[in-house]
Amino acid sequence: MNHRIRLTRRTAVTALAATAATVALPAQRAAAHTEHPLRRAHAHNEYLHTRPLHDALAHRFTSVEADIFLVDGRLLVAHEPSQLDPTRTLESLYLDPLLDRVRAHHGSVYPGHRRPVQLLVDLKNEGVATYLELHRRLRPYRRMLTTYDHGRVRRGAVTVVISGDRAAREPMAEQRVRYAFYDGRLSDLGGPADASFMPLVSDNWGANFRWQGVGPMPAPERAELHRIVGTAHARGQRVRFWATPDQPGEARGAVWSELIAADVDHLNTDDLAALEAYLDAYDR
Repeated sequence: MNHRIRLTRRTAVTALAATAATVALPAQRAAAHTEHPLRRAHAHNEYLHTRPLHDALAHRFTSVEADIFLVDGRLLVAHEPSQLDPTRTLESLYLDPLLDRVRAHHGSVYPGHRRPVQLLVDLKNEGVATYLELHRRLRPYRRMLTTYDHGRVRRGAVTVVISGDRAAREPMAEQRVRYAFYDGRLSDLGGPADASFMPLVSDNWGANFRWQGVGPMPAPERAELHRIVGTAHARGQRVRFWATPDQPGEARGAVWSELIAADVDHLNTDDLAALEAYLDAYDR
């Protein structure tokens, strides 16, 4: 006797999403130049790509991440100290190219797109000293940046958010004028810091959820994910998880599907083409 397998809508979407997350369809790639930027797309360790920043923007990402070290007064972009290169500065890889685009596109990173692009800067050493040097170096770019000025936030083409070394929080909170904002953790959710200081809340997926995309997501974990996002959004804050599954396959597609269903703001990936294809197909 043959048994017919009936797929639920969620199972079917997850299976299709896994395919989209693995292969970029030619028609989608051809249309990419005329479509809108991808508001959920976050490039993790983006500086490791062949063309830092430019590869992410070519795939229409609206959030990129750069790790920085303070070395002899310069802000160098690298993941490990062994990879430090004096030519790879935050200015040369990110700030100057972004400024060129903002000038060319009359105030926007993407032509006609008025939402800010996020530059997530991860402080890798000497948190306070690195932040203070970053603050000094951001000042010449302030006209393109989202800024905080005596209690008011002025939105710019690029929003810099500080992550990494938590020691930077105190000097940032004391500033009356800032050119950057703070990346909180789930432990900060619902606390005294509002979106004018902490517009983003990020955390480790595996430290908060056991589910890694195999089988259906447990209902209590799904409810907790939706609770987190709802709490953040009620305060005007965005949500991001790092260390989500990022290898091609059904597990990655399943997790991405749940993150979008919960309205998580940033999907974290090193696979730019796969996330672009997935969002084109499944993020309505």
